[in-house]
Amino acid sequence: MWPYYAALGAGILLGVGGQVLLKSGAGTGTDTFIQQVLRPHTLIGLALYGLAAFLYIVALRKLAVSVAFLTGSLSYALVAVLGYVMFDEPFGLSKIAGLVLIMAGVWLVHQG
Repeated sequence: MWPYYAALGAGILLGVGGQVLLKSGAGTGTDTFIQQVLRPHTLIGLALYGLAAFLYIVALRKLAVSVAFLTGSLSYALVAVLGYVMFDEPFGLSKIAGLVLIMAGVWLVHQG
């Protein structure tokens, strides 16, 4: 089973990387949409999302979708932390509480 969990974990990490690159590719908002889409960060971010989807498909071969999909919500926590660290986005107590609830929910799903 571990290869399927590894595929899921790698897919989650690639999705997080893709999200960070899409944010980085967004720039300041003064460019046109086409310029934003054609930025290397945006294109690589989209490619990472595609790879993440393929790995998710591999994971679903043996993992329950109810487990795999909810485990993917860990990406929200990772992206929130990276947004704070890399883009100086706000990270207050309510966001921390929400992320703790997400992680607790993922843990509970894996218990049953």
